[in-house]
Amino acid sequence: MNWRSSTATFRIKTFTITLLILVAIGSFAYTQYLIVKITNNERSSIELWAKALEYTSTEQNVSIRSQLQELIDEIQETPLLIEDTRLRWISLLDRVDSELSNAGVHFVASELIINNRFDIPSVLVNEDQEIVQYVNLDERDIGDGIIKQFASINDPIIINLAGNETQLVYYGYSAIVRTLRFFPYIQFGLLALFLGLAYASLSSIKKNEQSRLWVGMARESAHQLGTPISSLMGWLAILKDTTNEENSLNIIHEFEKDIHRLESVAERFNKIGSEPELKVMRVGPVLREVSEYMQRRIPQLGGNLKFHSHIEMDARADINAELFKWAIENLIKNAIDALQEGPGEHYVKVTSELSSKGIIIDVKDNGKGMEKRKFNEIFSPGYSTKKRGWGLGLSLTKRIIEEYHKGSVFVHKSEPNKGTTFRIILPVKEKGHLALQEK
Repeated sequence: MNWRSSTATFRIKTFTITLLILVAIGSFAYTQYLIVKITNNERSSIELWAKALEYTSTEQNVSIRSQLQELIDEIQETPLLIEDTRLRWISLLDRVDSELSNAGVHFVASELIINNRFDIPSVLVNEDQEIVQYVNLDERDIGDGIIKQFASINDPIIINLAGNETQLVYYGYSAIVRTLRFFPYIQFGLLALFLGLAYASLSSIKKNEQSRLWVGMARESAHQLGTPISSLMGWLAILKDTTNEENSLNIIHEFEKDIHRLESVAERFNKIGSEPELKVMRVGPVLREVSEYMQRRIPQLGGNLKFHSHIEMDARADINAELFKWAIENLIKNAIDALQEGPGEHYVKVTSELSSKGIIIDVKDNGKGMEKRKFNEIFSPGYSTKKRGWGLGLSLTKRIIEEYHKGSVFVHKSEPNKGTTFRIILPVKEKGHLALQEK
């Protein structure tokens, strides 16, 4: 049996993911639109700069300036003029010629060429690909590599100068375009982070809802078990008072153990959702008690099932005995369920030992095993390979060991058709050296 998301949760997740994807696509598309618009404007600016360079290389008002020069020559050859007057007229005409030759050049040169107000890194090269001029670049950046870099970004702009000379302008991205080019990746990162947080929040809400449901079911089960257990204990007391046969008394004694067992189970369910009380105690005797109880009550699979144990008896840890027993029982039951009927010996083995990592407890079987990809999946709530059951045993075991006892539980090793070893590691409070071996 597997837990499935409710329709409402699924719809919320789907809507959130879809919304974020649409926002990401829209943001990326708009950013690309801005980049195209800005780069087009920047190319127009570079073309204007190139035209300015081209304009300043060409003589202006050639016809008028030629007529002025003829007039100057005529004044110089006229003998009737006073020398001061001749010099004054020639000076005035020279000034007019200079103004005509430089009309508009000063503005173009100062505002476009010298200052280059477009903030676009550019290089001007001649026909031999030699750099003639560069703007908005550091001197250490200048070299053949910069020409190749800019050529890969934008097509060069051709400048036709006077005397049939040709030059090229190569340019790159301005600071604002460089920023915009990386902006979508920053947005995607933030959106991915937001998506992760939203997904984690929804999963946490769902997990809390499931946890509250389990707590409610567990406590209700404990409450419901209380009445029949009390009744059974009353009937058992009557049987003990009215029966004298030794065999019957032995059976009654076993019944009494099972009723106490039911009381323990009810108490376990009642503790779900509350902080358990931990005590420093020896782990070995608790393991031995659980092993002996399970050994007397496991199915025999045609007489071929063997139960082995090798338990370190003296090491101490901070545990809650009832909850810890529950965790070990779940692992042993899981090992028994994994055994397959057929010829040959089937076994379940419980061992414990001390190591530098802590108290290591292994529950091993030679059953059907599993693939490595399922090592973590089997601890998920609702996961089960059986047709019946809620699939909560291993999930509860993980919670008991890791959340309550601050230890760890995991699949140590497993192979299909060769068996599985579950391992628990508990922090040690006091170390010991004694061990109890049973077969």
